[in-house]
Amino acid sequence: MGYLIAIFFALIIVFMGVRMVQEYERGVVFRLGRLIGPKGPGLFWIWPIIDRMVRIDLRTITLELPPQEAISKDNVTIKVTAVLYFRVVDPNSAVTKVFDYGMATMQIAQTTLRNVVGQSVLDEILSQREQINNELQRIIDEQTEPWGIKVSSVEIKDVELPQSMQRAMAKQAEAEREKRAKIIHAEGEEQASLALARAAANMGAEPATLQLRYLQTLVEISAEKNSTIIFPIPLDMIEPMLQIAKNVAKSTTPKE
Repeated sequence: MGYLIAIFFALIIVFMGVRMVQEYERGVVFRLGRLIGPKGPGLFWIWPIIDRMVRIDLRTITLELPPQEAISKDNVTIKVTAVLYFRVVDPNSAVTKVFDYGMATMQIAQTTLRNVVGQSVLDEILSQREQINNELQRIIDEQTEPWGIKVSSVEIKDVELPQSMQRAMAKQAEAEREKRAKIIHAEGEEQASLALARAAANMGAEPATLQLRYLQTLVEISAEKNSTIIFPIPLDMIEPMLQIAKNVAKSTTPKE
């Protein structure tokens, strides 16, 4: 009977010490408070009561940083939101060198985000996000490396500007568009004047081309049914007819 009881308690101890961790996890084992090391993945056994295991997830963790209000280098108050991607590469350091590696990483990321934004002007934040993202990733990764954390990427998600600054930027963009439109219009006028100058030179060399162009224009205008065409006649063409009319009028006038 005593053997059965001993076997029963032995089985209980065996089952109490059985642990299983997934492929994406590691179990950091402490024996009487001393670090033994990570175990897993799979099924293994630890001493009940004597050993303690802490599970560490090795998958990439995504943290959305809350909006951080900062003042840029050109004294513009903005709110910046970013997303942080990191994972644990050293489970022993993640357990023994920091109390809560997730919270610690988030706090460092928030502080670094405010500092980097404060050292950049607004135009750089809006137009050079990739460069700022790389700088954030480098700084955060250097600070979290002793904890066994690897920061793979930091992405600025949103930049919120004050309403006054949005109106000012909208006016600036509108003025820039008007400037480009005027420049394009001026360039078009210049090209048109050069083309007209060349055409005038060609027509001056060949007077018949001017008449042909004039007749072609009349044909194009006549395609519109509701158009009124004014057809000027050169004076050298009607001057002989006028002279004949004057001579006829003089010959038919009775003499006194």
